[in-house]
Amino acid sequence: MADKDSDASELFDEYHEKYSATIDKSLAFTGFKADYFTKVKAGYILEETKKRFTNLASISCLDIGCGIGNIHPLLIPHIGSLTGIDVSTASIETATANNPSACYDTYEGKQLPYMDGTFDLALSICVMHHINPSDWYNFVVEMRRVLKPNGMAIVFEHNPANILTRRVVNQCPFDKDAVLLKKKQLLTIFKKSELKELESRFILTIPAGNSFLRRIDRLFSLAPLGAQYYVIGVKDSEIED
Repeated sequence: MADKDSDASELFDEYHEKYSATIDKSLAFTGFKADYFTKVKAGYILEETKKRFTNLASISCLDIGCGIGNIHPLLIPHIGSLTGIDVSTASIETATANNPSACYDTYEGKQLPYMDGTFDLALSICVMHHINPSDWYNFVVEMRRVLKPNGMAIVFEHNPANILTRRVVNQCPFDKDAVLLKKKQLLTIFKKSELKELESRFILTIPAGNSFLRRIDRLFSLAPLGAQYYVIGVKDSEIED
């Protein structure tokens, strides 16, 4: 749905300079700021990536819908290369200025401008709820396409069953048209797109700002209590003729 893609681009162009402050305002009643939740997700990404890859310093990572790249300083020191892409030109300009060692691109929101099998790891962090539901499947298919054989996809999303999450989303101006996905829906999309070895976890049932607290948070990962969740899938190894 091109119109919605254009709307998202214009909206995030407008908010790129006050992105974090806007989220902080929506989160104010929780006592936490956006940077805290960014740190939590970075911790989970690195933990899950270490399970899959023996040498993180050699992997290539793509962050789809990266915005201004707030999470990238937490990932760049640990991985080989990082590329971010977004529909918002202004956000990409900010990300480029803040993270000169990463590579950044813009796109129209449909087809990623990369060859098949380019990246070891593909991320998307709270992006899909901004996309028209009719495009969710294509979004994940594109994510899978640009992965190398045995590459891993991770998608984080808000948990619509969490009352506090819904309150934050309702108060955030650039989430005004958001359509939240249930974890079951995203798992179905991953399966349909032929990603394998699927895993999913609810997170942020408790504040999980360090490795010890994340271990406790994982104890609740099957219960739909967490503020967010993530789904993991792996692209099959491909046998060449």
